[in-house]
Amino acid sequence: MSVSKSKVTNSILKSEKKSLYRFLALYITMITFLMLVLGSYYFSTQKQIMLAKQRATLSKYAYEQTKKLKALHHYFPEERTYPRDDRFKSAIYDMDFIKIFSLLEQKDIKFDKDIYLKNGYIHFVKILDNYYLGAKYLIIETEDSGVWLEVIYKKMAIYSLISFILFVSLGIFLAKLFIKPMRDSIMLLDRFIKDTTHELNTPLSTILANIEMMDKEVMAPKNIKKLDRINSAAKSVSVLYKDLTYITLEHNRSNEDEDINLQELIKQRVEYFDALAHSKQITFKLELSYSTIHIDKNKITRVIDNLISNAIKYNKRGGYIKLTTKEHFFSIEDSGIGIAKEKLPYMFDRYMRFDNSEGGFGIGLSIVKNITKEYNIKIETTSTLGKGTRIVLTW
Repeated sequence: MSVSKSKVTNSILKSEKKSLYRFLALYITMITFLMLVLGSYYFSTQKQIMLAKQRATLSKYAYEQTKKLKALHHYFPEERTYPRDDRFKSAIYDMDFIKIFSLLEQKDIKFDKDIYLKNGYIHFVKILDNYYLGAKYLIIETEDSGVWLEVIYKKMAIYSLISFILFVSLGIFLAKLFIKPMRDSIMLLDRFIKDTTHELNTPLSTILANIEMMDKEVMAPKNIKKLDRINSAAKSVSVLYKDLTYITLEHNRSNEDEDINLQELIKQRVEYFDALAHSKQITFKLELSYSTIHIDKNKITRVIDNLISNAIKYNKRGGYIKLTTKEHFFSIEDSGIGIAKEKLPYMFDRYMRFDNSEGGFGIGLSIVKNITKEYNIKIETTSTLGKGTRIVLTW
């Protein structure tokens, strides 16, 4: 099994990343729209400037062509050859926009504009004061070289690149401001957890050691019940302590992978949690077949402990926990409170808790997710509010 080393903790939670991505998506959309609007305005402006420059030249051509039409008009019908020029092409139309004669490449004429660009051709429309040859409109046509367009595209590319870099830099700055409170709060909580871990070690070890040394045979029944409650509470704290230790220390150590008999390990962990489950009258249902997994024993223990601990913590009094193993398969199912469908994607987020009535930091399932990801173990969760949750691991 291939293993890729990964850190257990992330500085930003999944839900917070989603908010950040939404902000960035909205920001990029806005600057893209702004750049498109500015680009369109710049292109339109440059096009009008180009046409304004062309108007002087085409007006000169129109004046020369008008003189030739005047001469042809006077010598018509003896002279019937329409005047041509190598520098441009022309056409004449009557007052009803009916063509009299045309040499134009582009046939569709816009009589309501004096100059325009269409399909690579520039048209200049001149209204004739004298109806030479019955013409009211003279159209002068030249082919657009496209040089101005290349210049504009180059400038737009440069301006867009500079603007994009500036906007992206601003976006990164704003994003850092956006996530700084999240990072600060998580770092503060991380420091608190690290300090708490050091303080828990000695008293917890002392409590568990003294519980193990007590002789229940000489104790009164009511004291035995009190001791069982103390034992259950101590084991709950013990699971939390091991998670805290794993986050602050053990996730950085080298893996010691080996073939683990999952069937036997689960039996041991069920026995460990039996007192805690008994305190809520929860029954374990075991359907354990032989199954092995190649993994660090401490890490798979953390996975199993957290899944069982959560199943007990969020279960109903008098409920059950069903554990099943087969080759390359492990599932845990409980009769607990369940999780709403819209919250399922966030259940493995660090510090995420769905029921504030229960204790804990909300780190157990985050550890589960990161360990399973490290060992390429697929994890699937189904849950129904009021009915329970089922988690399946396959590898």
